[in-house]
Amino acid sequence: MMEQLLRSYKEGNVILFVGAGVSMNLGLPSWNSLIDKIAEDMDYDPEIYKTFGDHLALAEYYRLRMGSIGPLRSWMDRNWHSPDIKISDSKVHENIANAEFPIIYTTNYDRWIESALDYYNKPYTKISSVADLTKVKPNSTQIVKFHGDFDDDKSIVLDETSYFERLGFETPLDIKLRSDVLGKSVLFIGYSLADVNIRFLFYKLSLLWKTHHLGEAQPKSYVFTPRPNPVQEKILEQWGIEMISSEIDDPGKALEAFLGRFIDND
Repeated sequence: MMEQLLRSYKEGNVILFVGAGVSMNLGLPSWNSLIDKIAEDMDYDPEIYKTFGDHLALAEYYRLRMGSIGPLRSWMDRNWHSPDIKISDSKVHENIANAEFPIIYTTNYDRWIESALDYYNKPYTKISSVADLTKVKPNSTQIVKFHGDFDDDKSIVLDETSYFERLGFETPLDIKLRSDVLGKSVLFIGYSLADVNIRFLFYKLSLLWKTHHLGEAQPKSYVFTPRPNPVQEKILEQWGIEMISSEIDDPGKALEAFLGRFIDND
């Protein structure tokens, strides 16, 4: 399975999809920290506030009460980009930059992938809206901010309404994704398989192939997880997604070693 993935990568036919687990490698605040901040801003006890709904609903209530997510986005931007964080300390980000995937999609709002490519002198184009599509340059990695970017409040997919709109799969970035994946494999890293939103994305991608009647021509896609999970493996298999796991106990080290295979492959 790994050899098949590496062959597709060497041919330039693998899209990297990066989730929150990659940013957590830098010590960024968790979703729980974000909900604590939301609760405090509205004078709720954080532990009580968390009983009122899931993260999306709690963020939705904040937007309705405060009128926008602007102040929260500003707090997130400051805390997610602390000067104490050094991109040079993250071997995971170093490997992502040096692997030079042609297209990187990310559901993270932060700028750490961009920072990594800047640090290692790799050209890229950031795409967070349809207007950015005209800026793509040859021999430049495309970084597609699939859930928005801190530079544009309106692009952020954070609350329940924005997630429901995203699940509609009809925005310009969704149309780009549909086009990109029809001829390439997708490699997911940094995602929890318990996250229903990413599982829905897996499902929607599998439907794209069925809709286009490509059958067995569907390129295999992959998800890296530190631990084996036979239940999820079987479910994902029906959607054309293969699970790759590691024997390394530490999740961060496991991801480092996995991404290192793409550097060695060059």
